Amino acid sequence: MTTEPVSPRASLRTRSDAPFYLLAALAGIGTGWADVMIDDLLFTALLVLMACMLLGLLRPRWPWRWVVVVGGFIPLAELAAYLALAVKPTRAQVYGSFLAALPGIAGAYGGSLMRGVIDNLRQGK
Repeated sequence: MTTEPVSPRASLRTRSDAPFYLLAALAGIGTGWADVMIDDLLFTALLVLMACMLLGLLRPRWPWRWVVVVGGFIPLAELAAYLALAVKPTRAQVYGSFLAALPGIAGAYGGSLMRGVIDNLRQGK
């Protein structure tokens, strides 16, 4: 019987990503709520950037998925506010809720890149 040493990266890949998807969904809902209540596109973009960077750092594989999950909940929060709170968003606010995902691309890939650099530094490469 042969035993192979288990690398720490291999054990990270076997864990479930479900808690991270939940975190991404909560970040997207919170960002959407902030977008509806505060109505500041730059603040919304900053929240998306921070959330996607954190998720890209925690789970660097396929960073685009964090942009999709976090950015997808912002227009849904706008829709929920329209249906439940009778908040009438302007056309610019609706378009801005879709455009808020663009900084998330930089954040997710930046976090993924940062994780690769940290892993290389820990290994002494």
